[in-house]
Amino acid sequence: MSLRSQLTRRTRLALMGVAAGGVASAIAVTSIAISDSSDPVTVAAGQETDYGPEPEADSALVTQAGEFSTMATATLSRDTMINRARTWLTADKGGPVPYSMERNWKDGYRQDCSGFVSMALGLGKPGLNTVGLADSRNGVTKRLSSVSQLKKGDLLIDYSTTDGDFRHVVIFEKWVNASHSAYWAYEQRGTYGTTHRQLRYGIGSDNYDPFRPVKLGGGGGGGQLPSPSVSWPVLKSGSRGADVRSAQRLLAAGGHKVEADGVFGTKTRSAVITFQRSRSLAADGVIGPNTWSKLIRTVRSGSTGQAVKAAQTQLNVYGYGLALDGSYGSKTKSAVVAFQKKHHLKVDGVVGPETWRVLLGTR
Repeated sequence: MSLRSQLTRRTRLALMGVAAGGVASAIAVTSIAISDSSDPVTVAAGQETDYGPEPEADSALVTQAGEFSTMATATLSRDTMINRARTWLTADKGGPVPYSMERNWKDGYRQDCSGFVSMALGLGKPGLNTVGLADSRNGVTKRLSSVSQLKKGDLLIDYSTTDGDFRHVVIFEKWVNASHSAYWAYEQRGTYGTTHRQLRYGIGSDNYDPFRPVKLGGGGGGGQLPSPSVSWPVLKSGSRGADVRSAQRLLAAGGHKVEADGVFGTKTRSAVITFQRSRSLAADGVIGPNTWSKLIRTVRSGSTGQAVKAAQTQLNVYGYGLALDGSYGSKTKSAVVAFQKKHHLKVDGVVGPETWRVLLGTR
């Protein structure tokens, strides 16, 4: 895989753990990674072109016990897997989990691309490597015949690049357009850590192949493996996406003039500061738990306006396909009820504080 990153030279010593009949053997592996080329990436309008992922060592690191389980402990729904992946976007004090091939995050998973995917799938810690994720003998994934078969939670894996240090894996979320020329994905990559962005890996003639986790459920809900506990997202200057767009609409619902463009720029920050001052909050321009608790508005059948649009925006993140008309009608209520059932909330069809927290929440 080609990378556009600063020329680097690293020499690493890793241990490869091989569990056979309860006996683990350790093999010392030394690898040197050098990169100075471009990474195939599509970004949303207005975004900067990002550097590609850092190289990943082709070695399975050893757990404390000297071996690890490759299988997920239970079946996951597609929504649950994506929710688990979203955890790392804000897990480091509101920022992404930093990239590292040598270190494990607080949850025990390795901080590289395959460790990230292993976490999302609920595999044994610290996680498989890219080759292990693609190896059918592990019983973790099965290869798809075409990228057109990709569904939310599937994987695109470069497991066959000649230089093993440059293998990579990303989590597919959804297609950007009907022509399938790009898709939204979650990945763990060098310099940036955990990201959610548009990619083209696997669509062209590169080395990426599509895979489906065998423990991934067919629908959106019902998974036995729970999502981590839900907390409010932290939004600040530079944040982007649906959560920002919903915050902007909630600000607009309170009379603040801000465009719902999904980009946390200077105008949005000024509006947040003004709002915080009006509610006797710390005026730091950051939307955290305290600001969210004052910003959200309870909406129900018959409600109209920007707050309803914000709720519809968040429901669409979960695939409900609502028209952003700002009118809380029967379709919106049905989507809310379905969402509440799926996430074990009080099923009343009302978007109140707890439903808002889960709709917006990071996990």
